[in-house]
Amino acid sequence: MVADPRPTAHRRPRNKTVAAWLAFLGGGFGWHRFYLYGLGDVWGWAHAIPTALGLWGVDRVLTYGQDDRLSWVLLPCLGLGLVAACLSAIVYALQPPERWNARHNPTQAADAPAGSTNWLTVIAVVLSLMVGATALMAGLAFGFQRYFEYQIEEGLRISQ
Repeated sequence: MVADPRPTAHRRPRNKTVAAWLAFLGGGFGWHRFYLYGLGDVWGWAHAIPTALGLWGVDRVLTYGQDDRLSWVLLPCLGLGLVAACLSAIVYALQPPERWNARHNPTQAADAPAGSTNWLTVIAVVLSLMVGATALMAGLAFGFQRYFEYQIEEGLRISQ
């Protein structure tokens, strides 16, 4: 983890609700990491790689159709990026205020408002659970379907 290069005394407090929403909406591109740790955060940039590969897989399916084998390898990367982003949003939103402020706002009091939970935080958790579970199940179903179709094709090819 790369810390924010700015001194913590001059840094604005990091809000838990904002971090949860950034993880939910743009976590696949590392928005939450950039918000918390700055643009120099290596893990923030690393979030974009599986998301970009997955989006390339979607583009290949739209361009070449469902028989493109490379797209079947790339598509689960998008699901992985979405699931990781939703999991980050859930973890951020469910942290107790004392732990949040100790980690992200060390100059603030343990009960500072930046670490508090409100209805927007709860909505971020609910939406993250819904989207994350859907992405996980769709990715698994998509992958297993293609695997079994491939097995049937190979079985037919061998039997001829």
